[in-house]
Amino acid sequence: MPSKKTHNGSAAETEAAFYDALNRADLEALMALWADDDEIVCVHPGGVRLIGHAAIRASWAAILEHGGLHILPSQLHETHTLMSSVHTVIEGITAASGEPAHLVATNVYAKTPKGWRIVLHHVSMAPGPAPMDTHSQILH
Repeated sequence: MPSKKTHNGSAAETEAAFYDALNRADLEALMALWADDDEIVCVHPGGVRLIGHAAIRASWAAILEHGGLHILPSQLHETHTLMSSVHTVIEGITAASGEPAHLVATNVYAKTPKGWRIVLHHVSMAPGPAPMDTHSQILH
């Protein structure tokens, strides 16, 4: 029997694997990126707070049953310590109308014996056009 693939890279690599799994609608790969802790949390846009593996897995299963999400994360802002990493990103999506839209996501990772794992994924609707990347601008 093949062993479950482990992901032992950086928090940024775990985040890339997370969005890749969402784009491919790979529920098993997606859930393998979450921490083993039952206190993990997920909040989908406009949704309730989901706590624990069972609730989070059920929500993703329902979302991914129609295929991948085609999310393009950008404008990463990260804050990290030796044991945790907090990432905020702009998630570029295509709305049901076909128009480009964006969401704002916060992803929190914890360093575990199995590598960096997701402990929180929280996404909010974002009004208006996607913000510009202010980190690339030089102000004098």
